[in-house]
Amino acid sequence: MLAEIAVIGGSTGVGLAAGFFLQKYISAKQIGDSQDLAERIVTEARKEAEAFKKEVRVQAQDEIFAQKKELEQEIKAQESALKRQENRLQSKEERLEGKLEKVADKESRVVELEKRLIKQEKRLEEFEEELEHKADEHERKLQEISGLTVEEARENLMHEIESRTRHEAANMVRNIEMEAKESASKKAKEVLSLALQRYAGDYASEQTVTAVTLPSEDMKGRIIGREGRNIRALEAATGVDLIIDDTPETVVLSAFSPLRREVAKQALERLIHDGRIHPARIEDIVRKVEQEMDVKLRETGEQATFDVGVHGIHPDIVKLLGQLHYRTSFSQNVLQHSMEVAFLCGVMAAELGLDEKEAKRAGLLHDIGKAVDHEIEGPHAVIGADLAKKHGEHKAIVHAIAAHHEDVPPQSILANLVQAADSLSGARPGARKELLENYVKRLEELEGLATGFNGVSKAYAIQAGREIRVMVDADKVNDESTYMLCKDIAKKIENNMTYPGQIRVMVIREKRSVSYAK
Repeated sequence: MLAEIAVIGGSTGVGLAAGFFLQKYISAKQIGDSQDLAERIVTEARKEAEAFKKEVRVQAQDEIFAQKKELEQEIKAQESALKRQENRLQSKEERLEGKLEKVADKESRVVELEKRLIKQEKRLEEFEEELEHKADEHERKLQEISGLTVEEARENLMHEIESRTRHEAANMVRNIEMEAKESASKKAKEVLSLALQRYAGDYASEQTVTAVTLPSEDMKGRIIGREGRNIRALEAATGVDLIIDDTPETVVLSAFSPLRREVAKQALERLIHDGRIHPARIEDIVRKVEQEMDVKLRETGEQATFDVGVHGIHPDIVKLLGQLHYRTSFSQNVLQHSMEVAFLCGVMAAELGLDEKEAKRAGLLHDIGKAVDHEIEGPHAVIGADLAKKHGEHKAIVHAIAAHHEDVPPQSILANLVQAADSLSGARPGARKELLENYVKRLEELEGLATGFNGVSKAYAIQAGREIRVMVDADKVNDESTYMLCKDIAKKIENNMTYPGQIRVMVIREKRSVSYAK
């Protein structure tokens, strides 16, 4: 057993030794194989590196070659572009050289032309001198033949040119005015005739009475009173002068203010009716009449605005409208005239498509200045415009009031409407009355203005001064000049006369030839 163990033990030791050496041999072999493998790997890696290096070198050479080729192509393209540019520059230089040659040719021709012009100028100067000399000689001969100096001949020529120009201008003006009148006159007549037809005004105008009828002659003494104390008290209270003369049963009231005359008239009538005439009673009656008159003025003004259809007027203006009831112009009641103008303005404004209410307002207020023109200096149109402006009226209304007598040039259709309506109201038959003396004086002035023109032989005012017929000398005035003469006469009448409506000017030229058969 031990032997077996010893044998087994001995064999085991041998086996271990053999295994160790075998293991060592195997390890050595493996190490040798690994070294060989490593050498082979290194060798292969070197071969691959050499191959890769060659490949990279080839690729680099290819890229260098390609870049070189591209650079060569770019250089060739740039060279070709530069060559083309050089060709273009060369062609431009050639063209410029050609142009320079042409310019040089032109300069040479210009120099030649300048020389020719200088020669021609010299010839012209010589020719002008010769012409001047001939003209002077010709003028001298003409003066000898005609017997006229240069100034006289020039005046004759200018006179002839002026007469021809006047003739042409007269024909042109006449044609233009005829064309304008064909349309404007027809429309204006339609509007005016319609306005007159639609207004039915009273032909009998109201007058302000300034005389008081007494029941008997004894009343004069009572009005005068003891030592004149009654008449002095009445005059002091009313501001009116009482004229007591030989006129039977009549006392005349004299004052510039028609309103004061009306107050004095009513107070005197009440005193006569009452019979108690003394200073205290006079003052009491006059005070009551003045208070009643203030109320009556306001009521009259309000009634006028209501009848016309105009509202929103300042109370002070309404009171002034009431005062117009006691004012007359050419014996025409001013308030009635203002209402008539307002109605005519409204009708014409409606026909023309304008503001009817504004036109009525301007027409009603156009103569408002006459209520105070005896207290304030200046034309009643300007006074009325200032009053209207002061009491807040629109500037168009103010301008229409100021311009209705052309104290201010009319600058609106409304102002022209008021002016036309004012003329219509004053010019209609029966509207106004004039004294015979003033009437004759106006006709004489009208005829005198017409006869003051050269070539007028006679002038006749007809139709109550609404028309003037002018006879001219046919030897002094030709057919064309009659038209301009007619316009000049009308213009002079407009500038020098005041008249209602319009005046027709007719110039008549007649040529008569008389011969006798023997």
